[in-house]
Amino acid sequence: MKTAVMPSLYMLAQSLADKPVSHKFHVHLISDSTGDTLNAMATAALAQFENVDVQIHPYALVRSEHQLTRALDHVAIAPGMVFFTLANEVLRDKLIARCDGMLVECVDVLEGPVSALRQFLGTSESHKVGRQHQIDQRYLERIEALEFTIQHDDGQSLATLNDAQVILTGASRTSKTPTCVYLAIRGVKAANVPLVAGMPPPPALLAAKNPLIVGLWISPDRLIQVRRNRLMAMGHAKDSNYVDPDAVRAEIAATRQLFEAQGWPMIDVSRRSIEETSAAVLNFMADRKDKAT
Repeated sequence: MKTAVMPSLYMLAQSLADKPVSHKFHVHLISDSTGDTLNAMATAALAQFENVDVQIHPYALVRSEHQLTRALDHVAIAPGMVFFTLANEVLRDKLIARCDGMLVECVDVLEGPVSALRQFLGTSESHKVGRQHQIDQRYLERIEALEFTIQHDDGQSLATLNDAQVILTGASRTSKTPTCVYLAIRGVKAANVPLVAGMPPPPALLAAKNPLIVGLWISPDRLIQVRRNRLMAMGHAKDSNYVDPDAVRAEIAATRQLFEAQGWPMIDVSRRSIEETSAAVLNFMADRKDKAT
């Protein structure tokens, strides 16, 4: 009999084993909330496997038997593996029973953590749906951080730059804006200030003392590639200092010299994802906080 168990990469590997590369796999994500937890888990787990054709089927806000039945009917059409987060025990039991009847593996991604916390905290869970998305003080702080970041994007609102928790600076096209937005979603008031070749940095940037200032840099070859793609998308010519190899190398060298002179921590974003860059920034912030206490 199939049962809901804590997921692991080994289970997913077993599901993918001994299949030809051309075989299409179906992974179904059934959630009674937004599905963010399941999507993140599935993305992280599937990233460990290469040369497999996997189609993700998300089903969010599944909170009634009718909605669950509709999701399970889709599973029957494209059998595969089911990952779920359902707080309602009736729906949970129905899903497990239906998957068992279809010989489909189903995995409760929160069963292990919740069970461990139940024992650690000495109390039972409430089974309330979507509590992690309630509008509380932390949620309002994230909204405030996002508003701050939008107002302080690309060197705007320099008069209140010192109110930021972190400032990202660097040459154009070094992922400053998306990284700031990601940090804002995590509740960090992040601003970004571009450094323009041949021009001194804004005085407000050099005068900022309260925020952590982090310099982002990128290898010249990678930056030229990114900028050329940007110009091509905008329909602009490519023969300018913006993508000239010598000019770009000098520009990056100048930014790194500034970072070193100011004692700002640096991050090479040449091959980093936005999430990885943000994690590095958060680590810098934690280190700074530890040193201050």
